[in-house]
Amino acid sequence: QVQLVESGGGLVQIGGSLRLSCAASGRALSIYTMAWFRQAPGNEREFVAVISWSGGSTNLADSVKGRFSISRDNAKNTVYLQMNSLKPHDTAVYYCAARRGTRAATGVNDYEYWGKGTQVTVPS
Repeated sequence: QVQLVESGGGLVQIGGSLRLSCAASGRALSIYTMAWFRQAPGNEREFVAVISWSGGSTNLADSVKGRFSISRDNAKNTVYLQMNSLKPHDTAVYYCAARRGTRAATGVNDYEYWGKGTQVTVPS
């Protein structure tokens, strides 16, 4: 079992930046592939970014490439999502997720563990 807690969300102006953090407890984070998803009101939860257990491989959704980056510090059991050049379309609840194994999956159903989410709001 692993517990995930997101932080760092908030209200930010168009073009601003935020860094989300996901702190894990219960098991060593290094054995898990980690990802960020987001869900806007009325929409399905969608993939944002994934990082391999070692941090050597990442993948980002097309909608955030060039603006967001994902990283991890296994010594601190923490995963980060750096978000730059934020747009109103980025407004959503952002969720951290973990899965055992090395496959850098992008589907919601591929992930076993989820945090409760942190709200990011970019007013238009």
